[in-house]
Amino acid sequence: MHMKTTYLSSLIKQLEYYKMLGEKAMAQVPDDMLFWQYNAESNSIAVIVNHLAGNMRSRFTDFLTTDGEKPWRNRDAEFENKFTNRAEVMACWESGWQCLLQAVGQLQEEELERIVYIRNDGHTVTEALNRQLAHYPYHIGQIVYLAKMVQDGQWASLSIPRNRSTAYNERKFTQHRGRRHFTEDL
Repeated sequence: MHMKTTYLSSLIKQLEYYKMLGEKAMAQVPDDMLFWQYNAESNSIAVIVNHLAGNMRSRFTDFLTTDGEKPWRNRDAEFENKFTNRAEVMACWESGWQCLLQAVGQLQEEELERIVYIRNDGHTVTEALNRQLAHYPYHIGQIVYLAKMVQDGQWASLSIPRNRSTAYNERKFTQHRGRRHFTEDL
């Protein structure tokens, strides 16, 4: 495998971190509650997964050579539930992430300034990646929030638990000062 730039290696770690957050949140939710909606205008976790995976497959299939909004994508249908069980939801989730991570994993530093298009709007590769790095955590935050609502008092924190910041900081400050990604010791 080729050497990654600081940006590309950091991007991959960030993406993997948000993938992990989504998976840990969904793992806490009973199967039937993956389909729960707060109201008719709200999305369920399953619908958000469908949208994320559809976006990832569209944006990152032939990433450097075709428009990121593929003619075969039906974005409106992504907001309708098409699943009947957890296995289908998770298979969809994984298909989107595989497409994304494979495409990003193949990028070379010299490609970061190339122009790619999303709905005919030109972006440098870096701009297109940053666009998605903002979009995906937005929706993963929704998944986490829905999971916390569903789990109510049974929620296991995905980050620093309440009233544990002091202990966390004490642990961090006992480590030697060094360059590392914050996800390396989660």
